[in-house]
Amino acid sequence: MPGQHTRTPEATGGRPHGAPGDAGGGRHRTAPAPGAAEGAALMGVSKIRFTRLARLGLLVPVAFRSDRYRAVAWLYPAGELTLFASDDGNAPLLRGRMPETLRGQLDTGLDLRPRNWRARHLGLLLRRADGPWARAGAVASLLPPAHVAQLVTDSRDRSRLTEHLVPPPSRGTPGSPASRSAENLMTARDPDEIARLRSELARLVHEAREAGPIGPRTPRPGPRLRGPGPDHRMAAGTAGPPRGPLRGGRPARRCRANG
Repeated sequence: MPGQHTRTPEATGGRPHGAPGDAGGGRHRTAPAPGAAEGAALMGVSKIRFTRLARLGLLVPVAFRSDRYRAVAWLYPAGELTLFASDDGNAPLLRGRMPETLRGQLDTGLDLRPRNWRARHLGLLLRRADGPWARAGAVASLLPPAHVAQLVTDSRDRSRLTEHLVPPPSRGTPGSPASRSAENLMTARDPDEIARLRSELARLVHEAREAGPIGPRTPRPGPRLRGPGPDHRMAAGTAGPPRGPLRGGRPARRCRANG
């Protein structure tokens, strides 16, 4: 299975439209974030194999770029790619025929790049969050709005969450194809991913309430809770929050991607 070969990176996040950020911690913190073609060359594999490894969740994007046609190009931490390629245990994944089990997953359309990016981005948002409501708002930012409304029924609590929602990393104008693409990538899709985020949001909202009344706040512009659209589907269940690269499960909904 993929998990036995994967190095789990520290959860980190990407800056808007693929600017390299905290890409792996330590000595790799300022390393550039190459795309699929550059990453494949760095690892000494074909772009096709590189993309397959990323779809399987073995290579985790740190950021993305999207254009007005909603084409998505994922960017990866150079340090992590080098570490993966230098690990002798990963040699069977880099050379020769891929194991049948992995090829079977790819044949089903599995693509964990959006989901793994969300987990990584959430880690960054939580580390930057200032206070319990900010942490709850970070998690709510990744959930379809219908789930937030269903889970957080108190209007005052929803108002606090709205103040702390984080917009998708996009430079596109609101309503543009690039902006909608970023919003779609920011929104959890798989039922088990949604269930984990719901469970985490419920816990964080409870912690925020227990922390007591909040003091005066300086209003700041932020996104409003979006109304549910055709891509915001309901799911139920409970689990823990996503941690690091995610593997297996149902295929993630994809935008058209370049690598």
